[in-house]
Amino acid sequence: MRKGLFVGSFDPFTIGHESVVSRVLGLFDMLVIGVGTNAAKHPSHSAEERVLAIERLYANEPRIDVVPYEGLTVDLARECGAQYLVKGVRSVKDFEYEREQADLNRRLSGIETILIPAEPGLESISSSFVRELQSLGHDVSEFLPTL
Repeated sequence: MRKGLFVGSFDPFTIGHESVVSRVLGLFDMLVIGVGTNAAKHPSHSAEERVLAIERLYANEPRIDVVPYEGLTVDLARECGAQYLVKGVRSVKDFEYEREQADLNRRLSGIETILIPAEPGLESISSSFVRELQSLGHDVSEFLPTL
């Protein structure tokens, strides 16, 4: 069974994240979405709330499992049996960061990372951008998946 692991804080899960999932789902028999807790970030929603929101979105997709996690991504990959990590990249800056992470993850565990470039028109959408707009009272529904 080919299993992929797509991780992030997903605070919130945007249409950019949804695009990555839809584009890679055909590559795997199972895709685990790991909702991470990052001590350096101050999430607007708890990990449990973020997991539930993503589970609702993919309630009719049996090939997707959503789990919360803390710690190293490669440890979660081992725990869930994923052979590949999936990361979305929006810019050259993202690419360089994710390439470095991919190299480290491969060195630590042997796991490969698949980098998926953002679709045209989605490159500027980030969770932090959406949170900022929300905090200023703007409607952000165009940046969020529809249930």
